[in-house]
Amino acid sequence: MTSLPSWMANLGLLSPIIQAPMAGTSTPQLAAAVSNAGALGSVGIGAYGVDQARQHIEQTLALTDRPFNVNLFCHQAAAADARREAQWLQYLAPEFARFGAQAPSVLRCIYESAVGNAPLQAMLLELRPAVVSFHFGLPEQSFIDALRAAGITTLACATHLDEARQIEQAGVDVIVAQGMEAGGHRGAFVPEQDRLMGVFALVQLLARECSLPVVAAGGIMDGAGIAAALQLGASAVQMGTAFILCPESAASAAYRAELQSEQAQHTAITAAISGRPARGMFNRLHQLGRDYIGELPAYPMVYDAGKALHQAAAAQGSSDYAAHWAGQGAPLARAMPAAQLVQTLVQELEEHRS
Repeated sequence: MTSLPSWMANLGLLSPIIQAPMAGTSTPQLAAAVSNAGALGSVGIGAYGVDQARQHIEQTLALTDRPFNVNLFCHQAAAADARREAQWLQYLAPEFARFGAQAPSVLRCIYESAVGNAPLQAMLLELRPAVVSFHFGLPEQSFIDALRAAGITTLACATHLDEARQIEQAGVDVIVAQGMEAGGHRGAFVPEQDRLMGVFALVQLLARECSLPVVAAGGIMDGAGIAAALQLGASAVQMGTAFILCPESAASAAYRAELQSEQAQHTAITAAISGRPARGMFNRLHQLGRDYIGELPAYPMVYDAGKALHQAAAAQGSSDYAAHWAGQGAPLARAMPAAQLVQTLVQELEEHRS
């Protein structure tokens, strides 16, 4: 059996595998199944209000007595820009019309950040999940300190060395090195400063320059990929796309079908779905974003339009506007129960390290 880094061994984990949070796709059932199999399951609550987030965490606690990770979105609050928002809605109006629907008259800020969110922070300190992780940046120092004082292990996503150094200086326990291959939202603190580094170059750089353990995230789908990441200095890996086809995930039938089709070979990064760059299977919104000559509204206002458009299309059987996030390893996804997938990954890792 592969020896585990101390931070994972202290949590009682049995394998160096983290199931990525995947807000909207991860479920309490998926996280619990992964954790019960000896890896670290995760739930993403960035898209939920405090009450729904509490329910999600409590459901997971009821399904496992093993550690699991709760992931937070730590984006800076968006500034409203009525002109940009109106232009984007006007641009999308013909798309809504294709489905006999009208574009929203205004865009709302549908997701709150964990930064400065006292009710959310209080709830987490009350429930005390074993692990809390941060995406899009860091929350205020006082909350990081409170989590650590409560005995909670903290992780934060970095896409380049400067972010990793900020994470280290903040006293976070572990760096998640997110390569540009990764599915879902880029974790860059400032999207305009994203350097789109590949995961293996990033892992090697952070392992050399930082004293914290590094977790590799992006395009890792099997034991061979895990072994390669560990060989290059990662202490563990985080895998999201690999778990989408598990029956415990919340992926729709259309999402699952697309991930098992030729479309899985065509992923791209776009900000046109949510307002922040994210990698998913190429769809109509990707194309619309490429063709748009204006400046997109901020995250998550763009998401308000994207979700409304997807809802209008889905009502008529179209998934052309869906946020089907997937990494570059998408064609390698396998459909099997989460516990079986963890077991398979561990066996493959041992074979590649023997």
